[in-house]
Amino acid sequence: MVRVLILTLTLMGFASGALPQRAAVVKFEQGNFGTMVNGAVTGNEYFDYKLGAKAGQKMFADLKVSDTNGYGVIYFNILPPGSDGVAIYNGSIDGNTARIELPEDGDYTIRVYLMGNDRDTDKTVGYNLDLSIQ
Repeated sequence: MVRVLILTLTLMGFASGALPQRAAVVKFEQGNFGTMVNGAVTGNEYFDYKLGAKAGQKMFADLKVSDTNGYGVIYFNILPPGSDGVAIYNGSIDGNTARIELPEDGDYTIRVYLMGNDRDTDKTVGYNLDLSIQ
């Protein structure tokens, strides 16, 4: 079984009335290149997974719904190092499986979020996110 160190941080939103967001730093144990993480998001929340990588490496991410009290409308985006929210992969357009070559060295963010009725009606969607970098 792959072991992974996940450091969970709680980040407070800066805008008035913003919801708290969650983040985890994912580090693969030496010799491993991937892991499965799981969690849940509700309404306007999002969860950021941060992974360090080098230019030219390939990232794989696959998101699956594990449970929901809504429709299970969940996606992820991949944000490059230093991004202010602009994604290099948009799951709501490109689908919930990504295989991309990374353009630069640094910390990438995989942001898991809800859209549509699930977001608007404050539903909760549980998920499994398979991540690897090679």
